[in-house]
Amino acid sequence: MKRSIVWTWVLAAALASGIASASEADVRKNMQARYPGIAVESVATTPLPGVYEVFANGVIIYTDNDVNYIIAEGRLVDTKTRTDLTAERLRKLSAIPFDSLPLQQSFKVVRGNGKRKLAYFTDPNCPYCKRLEQELVNVKDVTLHVFLFPILSNDSVEKARGVWCSKDRAKAWTDLMLKGIAPKAAANCDAPLEKLVQFGQDKGIKGTPTLIFADGSRVPGTLPAADLSKLLEAASQSGRPGS
Repeated sequence: MKRSIVWTWVLAAALASGIASASEADVRKNMQARYPGIAVESVATTPLPGVYEVFANGVIIYTDNDVNYIIAEGRLVDTKTRTDLTAERLRKLSAIPFDSLPLQQSFKVVRGNGKRKLAYFTDPNCPYCKRLEQELVNVKDVTLHVFLFPILSNDSVEKARGVWCSKDRAKAWTDLMLKGIAPKAAANCDAPLEKLVQFGQDKGIKGTPTLIFADGSRVPGTLPAADLSKLLEAASQSGRPGS
């Protein structure tokens, strides 16, 4: 009910102030003036005249020209197609180009011919991460780039270090996540765990698992094998000529 009232305020403000009374630059300036602690990453128009999309701190905010009213964590839906426009925009705005990932700080698990690729940030003690591994067993022809992201506990750090310091990281990882066999005490090796946690924080990765597909799209949480395969195929097709 409150969100509906706020939407009414926003639309009324938009109609009252006029569609062309502000530019995206004006909205950015007004937002930063009212909320100086928020880092505005982008401002864009929406299908609603006079209503703007502001992407800041990893979330989408909707506001009027003068930033008199805002809607935070709301959803803009196209009622004709039943499309969640907010979700679509978030996927684009939160995308991480695959080539920008620190792949040298990951290890590979290859299934089949490995022609498709998926990167994911994962914690050894995360139950959803273990569920993801169970689903990935049924995904064919993929190269998995595993980023150890131990954020849940000190035990997560120790297990992640044990995996990284193993001679066969892929085997140590699958044994841990699928069989519950923890790697032996880690040797004194240089595991890039702190660097990975920092990278994740910089990119707004707040939970595990977080999946990054070849087209840069980001998906938080686990998915069934069939859905993973569809997204993998779509991501691989998007980068091909003529797609």
